[in-house]
Amino acid sequence: MTNTVVGEDEPTLSDCRAVADILARVGDKWTVMVVGALSAGPMRYNAIQRRIGGISQRMLTLTLKALEQDGLVTRTVYPVIPPRVDYELTDLGRSLLGPITILFDWAKIHQGEMLMARARFQEAANAS
Repeated sequence: MTNTVVGEDEPTLSDCRAVADILARVGDKWTVMVVGALSAGPMRYNAIQRRIGGISQRMLTLTLKALEQDGLVTRTVYPVIPPRVDYELTDLGRSLLGPITILFDWAKIHQGEMLMARARFQEAANAS
């Protein structure tokens, strides 16, 4: 058994609740995919949708609006015909690339372990 000393800098329940909506946004699957797609630079809507694949038009629109609202993405409309709209990460959005990359790398490394754990869990559930 290991004892853990909880320091003063440990997050409290109220700390977690205070940032829950932010964590929900940055931890959302589509947020991660859109931020990853935009890491290459400004993109048009259809280019983002093609790069991600599997995202519906509605979900992409909702995700881009939410990211713009949260200051992670800017939307630039060019006054040309046909209208051109580019989406780009803000400085705040680019600051999210480091944590996302670390999480992505962790997921790749541990994917096999987690799949095996899921299979063992499912086998145990089926046996009972």
